[in-house]
Amino acid sequence: MPDDAAALDAAAARAAAEEESAFSHTAVDPDATAAYGDHPDQVIDFYAPHVEVVPGVPAPLVVVLHGGAWRAPYDRRHISPFADYLARRGFAVASVEYRRGGGAGEGGGGGADAGAGAGAVAGRWPDTFDDVAAALEALPALVREILPQADPRRMVVTGHSAGGHLALWVAARHLLPADAPWRTDRPAPLRGVVALAPIADLAVAEKLDVCGGAVLQLLGGELGFAERQPYADPALLLPTGIATTLVQGRADLVVPQAVAESYADAAAKAGEVVGLTLLEDVGHFPLIDPAADACAVVAEEIAQLAW
Repeated sequence: MPDDAAALDAAAARAAAEEESAFSHTAVDPDATAAYGDHPDQVIDFYAPHVEVVPGVPAPLVVVLHGGAWRAPYDRRHISPFADYLARRGFAVASVEYRRGGGAGEGGGGGADAGAGAGAVAGRWPDTFDDVAAALEALPALVREILPQADPRRMVVTGHSAGGHLALWVAARHLLPADAPWRTDRPAPLRGVVALAPIADLAVAEKLDVCGGAVLQLLGGELGFAERQPYADPALLLPTGIATTLVQGRADLVVPQAVAESYADAAAKAGEVVGLTLLEDVGHFPLIDPAADACAVVAEEIAQLAW
């Protein structure tokens, strides 16, 4: 059907243009970087607020978790213009790096060898989760030392794509199985979570083959998925009791709208209201592109929770 083919071509062209715009910005160096562990990827970049929104009042702290399908080629540098954008709007920003796995061609499709061993070699399981948990625990002390103009008591966690998954997971650590090493005895002291095009429901994302098998790679293949999903899937860790908003482009071809909607539905069934902001004619990358109108929507959603 020619009309359908033309529509698909147009959607793909728009998605490519959005990605090109988001990655066209020069990386922005942080004001400071601090380690929360010994591995080179166990670091946090700090961006001081450029303006004082409320005179004499410390700035809210926004914790940024970058995306990239939990894969090593995609690090925090690509999201540094977004971190700087938030700092220019008066937020203190902590951009977290964490250990990730190999490239898009890495295995993870199942079989005995794709279980615990594959995940461990890739550096995703359990390292990604170890690092994000450790970073959040180290943050308050680091912020007091490095960003005295920030108020860690007004903390919002945001993340894009795979980072959105991690942001939702951070807010749910008190709901993890009792034997989980990352489980906390109480909810995280957060004002809220703003998850951007998040891989929020791992089962739905796996069925849709989001990012070319990224979910199976995260958990170490099909055997790893079955064993590890209860420890890793935010859609199974509800209700969190923490204010949560999802921001999703309706035209997202990378992480389809159905993934966010499934998480919101799961939250509702658990008795929790999760905000779902759907943006028309917006794909995956404008949410973190300072040149895009969608980025301003994201900043406003963060502000509503932070202040």
